[in-house]
Amino acid sequence: MRRPRSPAAGTTIAGAYRRADARILLFAKAPVPGQVKTRLIPALGAAGAARLHQELLTETLARIAPARIAPIELWCAPTTTHRLFHELARRYGLELHAQPSGGLGQRLLRGAADALLRANAVVLIGGDCPDLGRGFIDQAFEMLLGQDGASRCDAVLGPAADGGYVLLGLRRAEPTLFRDMPWGTERVAALTRERMANLGWCWQEQPMLRDLDRPADLEWYRPSPE
Repeated sequence: MRRPRSPAAGTTIAGAYRRADARILLFAKAPVPGQVKTRLIPALGAAGAARLHQELLTETLARIAPARIAPIELWCAPTTTHRLFHELARRYGLELHAQPSGGLGQRLLRGAADALLRANAVVLIGGDCPDLGRGFIDQAFEMLLGQDGASRCDAVLGPAADGGYVLLGLRRAEPTLFRDMPWGTERVAALTRERMANLGWCWQEQPMLRDLDRPADLEWYRPSPE
């Protein structure tokens, strides 16, 4: 698969957003060896896994940021201080936020709740799905808000082939969706559907995509050429 190159150093992405009333929340860890993509360390080594993590994050922004769909907030862990975060913020006009303390569910919930103070809808994504592009995110906002900003559904789920999800779109932050979730297992998407049904929510789903988490996933991933 072909992927877009990042803009050259010194360039920035500018222009009006098509959905200024929405937010894209990209959750990412600093590319520190031994602390990211740990399930890939047996195949790539700690340094190799960190390089891949950085490549995937950079490529994700290269695909979605130029479309100017909505403001992108980069939610960083453990802090916003890593040079990669600041380079990406400068290049793509991102707003940096430090992920709050707590487990993954707490961090996702608090990030969504914070962003929904500034927006009518959010989509939560990570940086490890090579096929997650601008069309996918645009479709999620269309499902949530429609073309005229009128509400259409409560949530959007973009399921992953491993049983998790690559995107979660929300119009309100509901703790039930994140509390006591067995993250990293094949049950995440199914439990999210069950909990949305129990809330009485209307939601829509997008096509299933693959993310890059395990050594077997490296067999289909092809990085962009240098």
